[in-house]
Amino acid sequence: MPRMPRILLSRVPVHHLQRGNNRGPVFADDRDRWLYRELLLEGCHRFGCGVHAYVLMSNHVHLLLTPQRADAIPQFTQWMGRKYVRAYNARHERTGTLWEGRFRSSVIDSARYFLACSRYIDQNPVRAGIVREPAAYRWSSYARLAHGARDDLITEHPEYHSLGHSPAERQVAYRALCAPLVDPDVAGGIRLAVRRGDVLGSAAFADEVRARLGRPISRLAHGGNRRREPFGLRVS
Repeated sequence: MPRMPRILLSRVPVHHLQRGNNRGPVFADDRDRWLYRELLLEGCHRFGCGVHAYVLMSNHVHLLLTPQRADAIPQFTQWMGRKYVRAYNARHERTGTLWEGRFRSSVIDSARYFLACSRYIDQNPVRAGIVREPAAYRWSSYARLAHGARDDLITEHPEYHSLGHSPAERQVAYRALCAPLVDPDVAGGIRLAVRRGDVLGSAAFADEVRARLGRPISRLAHGGNRRREPFGLRVS
């Protein structure tokens, strides 16, 4: 059976996941991470993608992006792959592929799940047992979103702006959101959606995506118990 075409739309946020081949490492040290960051910044400008959240783990990368064109993310990923793998292989005197064959992605319902996905990404090192709190991990968007540290990679999304009227208010609110780990049901929904390439959001959002694409889409991944309040609510 042929693969379902990717679900990608212009100006709709995307959770992008790329793993190392056979789950092997894609960063040997901080120099590799700096190079990846530089290429990520260049690639996003080149292909028109805004980065709202990210984490660089040893063997995979999570990005929360908004593409200006539906084809921007595949083009950006291919360009990044060529540039980064060539440099990585030359530096570490290796040959062959570095990344898993296909990147994984899911489109995100901003109103319900954007903040949940951002938080899920920034908490990745905590869930992995690398650090006890997201602030202790250097290679993520947490320092920028929670403490206002300079990070040229980040484009603030309207859902992040809705957390407060000023940068300081937004940072306090984001820290409060990230203090507890994402609810396991919500985290499971995020993982399932990106693994399967599904829509992550409400039924109404899925209908909107289906109408814009003009074709069937894979089944909705709703991110947990619908009777519970969605994670993306504001904090008081």
